[in-house]
Amino acid sequence: MSPAHPDQSAHPPEDPPVSPEPTVVSEPAHVDEVTETAPAPVVTHPAPKSGTTVFDVQDLSVLYGSFRAVRDVNLGINRNEVTAFIGPSGCGKTTVLRSFNRMHDLTEGAKVEGAIRFHGVDLYGADVDPVDVRRRIGMVFQKPNPFPKSIFDNVAYGPRLGGVRKKDELEEIVERSLRQAALWDEVKDRLKKSALGMSGGQQQRLCIARTIAVDPEVILMDEPCSALDPIATGRIEDLMDEIKKQFTILIVTHNMQQAARVSDRCAFFTTEVNESSDTRTGVLVEYDATEKMFSNPTDERTENYVTGRFG
Repeated sequence: MSPAHPDQSAHPPEDPPVSPEPTVVSEPAHVDEVTETAPAPVVTHPAPKSGTTVFDVQDLSVLYGSFRAVRDVNLGINRNEVTAFIGPSGCGKTTVLRSFNRMHDLTEGAKVEGAIRFHGVDLYGADVDPVDVRRRIGMVFQKPNPFPKSIFDNVAYGPRLGGVRKKDELEEIVERSLRQAALWDEVKDRLKKSALGMSGGQQQRLCIARTIAVDPEVILMDEPCSALDPIATGRIEDLMDEIKKQFTILIVTHNMQQAARVSDRCAFFTTEVNESSDTRTGVLVEYDATEKMFSNPTDERTENYVTGRFG
């Protein structure tokens, strides 16, 4: 990968965005299920046979210092599908999600072991530019984080950093991205107005448009609807179903109904507890087609979670 374009989520040198610093958001330590103390065997969950594999994850573990937050994750993810990461709080869903675009590089003491191959290329290889990784694998955060700029400048920010200067090119990119984010008709007459005056749901769709504007292949979404009302949530879910024709989407969600509605495949994580150290490590329990996961899961722990018996 070559550093063709800077990361679209980087803060501008002047008038910085009000978005949170791109550090790892730790999930609450409390969980409602305690699993066996002995480490479970490593299970491999390959991508489905149909389609093109975008990510091949092998023996992924994430550590913060000496603490192993997630261990031995193996799965494959296909192009143009929505994959949902589900599980109780503290099981490492967000930790795994942030591994896909090297966000842990920005966290002191964080270490990623194993391999995540993106079209066969190890994303953590010494010759891979993490900025280019984040351009090709964009991220939408839990809370909408528009820059304190106009709607137009929010969407145009990434392309400008990438070298686009012509007004007509920027206008075309902005309109296309806002249309893809199902926002154009709502804002086309106020593109020069501040993005901070938009509703929460509009701001989140603007953040999706800003991500789309740099033409990524993959979009990571960390609970993108958790701060939104049901109507805004429905619009985001409809949007995911539409844009997966062009992008591969990975989403972390605590909403089981949402996972069932929007995803093609689900990965269920839980925690195993080390009694001696009183620490919890996230493990991948099951990964399969969403319909099967919710109707006939293989593992009893998955069934207990998706049916609401714990979590």
